[in-house]
Amino acid sequence: MITIKNERELESMRRACKITAAARALAGEMVRPGVSTKAIDRAVHDYIVSQGAKPSFLNYNGFPASACISVNSTVIHGIPGGYVLKEGDIVSVDVGAFYQGFHGDCAATFACGAISTDARKLIDVTKQSFYEGIRFAVKGSRVQDISHAIQTYVESNGFSVVRSFVGHGVGRQLHEEPEVPNFGAPGRGPRLLPGMTLAIEPMVNAGTYDVRVLKDGWTTVTADGKLSAHYENTVLITDGEPEILTVTEGL
Repeated sequence: MITIKNERELESMRRACKITAAARALAGEMVRPGVSTKAIDRAVHDYIVSQGAKPSFLNYNGFPASACISVNSTVIHGIPGGYVLKEGDIVSVDVGAFYQGFHGDCAATFACGAISTDARKLIDVTKQSFYEGIRFAVKGSRVQDISHAIQTYVESNGFSVVRSFVGHGVGRQLHEEPEVPNFGAPGRGPRLLPGMTLAIEPMVNAGTYDVRVLKDGWTTVTADGKLSAHYENTVLITDGEPEILTVTEGL
């Protein structure tokens, strides 16, 4: 069932999303050569807790960390650990915070020092595809109007959109209806209504859109070993323009 949030609920969501966005920004500032993914995860955890919130991902279906940190060919759900970032890596950080009964959810891919021209294009196209998609995140549109816009933009730039994982509704639960694919024909899916809150999250690969999940049951990598990028915000459908609840300056 798709939930419509009232104004009181949205105030709590806005706060949860503000904390989430700040945690993402903190993680991004830490992406530099010599820093371990575990250190970034620890900082994200400590910040979220310091704000009176809880990390949404920690122990979610058994996930062992507060942030998903996915490097290079890892698409999503990378488990932070002893890996030390090096010059040229691209690092996707996905975070969530639970506050006053509501979740925020957002992600971005960050450059570790100087990166290749192709890697920079991948990051930029992934982020812009989100903004192409939310042009259709308006009252009366269909979910797959967003999906189609994302897919069209990504593929026009020579990349592919992951199909095995999709965006989703978000609110009292981290994952709610409806699913929000990053591909598909327009004019399909549920109609968008004010008060709906969606985690819209293009996952874009440099090569094939096929992925595989490693033996840990979480880490998802590109099937061909090529780079992947991720960009996500929690978005509120309104009577007018969409409101990005997890926006922060520069992200």
